[in-house]
Amino acid sequence: MSKHPKSADPIRRLLRQIDEQRLHDDLFYLAKDPLPFRKINHTLPGHEKSTLDEADDFLQARLESCGYAVAREGCLVQAFRCDATKPKAHQYGTPRPDDPWYTAYNLYARKRGTRCPDEIIVLVTHKDSQSWVDSAGAYDNAVGTVATLELARVLADVPTRRSLCFLFCNEEHWPWTSVTAARNARARGDDLVAIFNLDSLGGKSRADLRAGRKTNVTLYTCPEGETLADLMAEVNTAYRIGLVQSKHKRTRPGDDDGSFVNAGYPAAVANLGSYPYADRNYHLESDRPDFVDIPNVALAARATLAAVLRRDRA
Repeated sequence: MSKHPKSADPIRRLLRQIDEQRLHDDLFYLAKDPLPFRKINHTLPGHEKSTLDEADDFLQARLESCGYAVAREGCLVQAFRCDATKPKAHQYGTPRPDDPWYTAYNLYARKRGTRCPDEIIVLVTHKDSQSWVDSAGAYDNAVGTVATLELARVLADVPTRRSLCFLFCNEEHWPWTSVTAARNARARGDDLVAIFNLDSLGGKSRADLRAGRKTNVTLYTCPEGETLADLMAEVNTAYRIGLVQSKHKRTRPGDDDGSFVNAGYPAAVANLGSYPYADRNYHLESDRPDFVDIPNVALAARATLAAVLRRDRA
């Protein structure tokens, strides 16, 4: 008989702690009520802060309630313009030099490892919604935001060999603030051994929705990233998570994981619901939380959690 039966694996216990209701409630808070979206260039009537700053306050409070000290890193950004000459889902336009500049923040919550504290596993997600249109940005990317928040909650009191960093950045404003985070990590000499980007979890085609498929695609750029993509497939099978899991090699670095690849951290991947991205509400005002497949988001969060803990054991 095995000395370590499956029931004794602590990862299985932690996977059960991912709470679908909490994911749902946080999603609706950040993408419907009280916040309709998360933009640095929009302040609700009667409010003193932008909706993005209000989202930051919510995230910081939730993280602090789990015992994290939250650090803020200010980055100067502009709002994308709306270019109506482009197809509807791609109408973001480059800001003009004289457009207003704002300070947007990267939020960091860190926990120190017990054996190899100088080695860091990063979970990164962009928390902002489109700056050029009033979209709730539920799939893009409130789902990744609430999943990363849930992972931080579950892992708050779990001893890990390596240090963990939960990074909430901004990608729908220019320039991307994950670039600042990655460059500053390189300047400090941080040893980032794995980067998991959570973006648009569960977003998929109408055909997959009708069929009830729970999908996840792991994008990678470098061989070190492919190792993490294969780990996602391994844990999906080992823990019977239930995803239709696949991987895809990028032709060049992209999204927030790409910011870290460009800074010299090749062990970086992105988890998202489909590739090419197939959600019909992408970048539209109709990207609302009512349409989100919460169980799919929960499964992707569980797979990411298992992969992070397996990578930590290595």
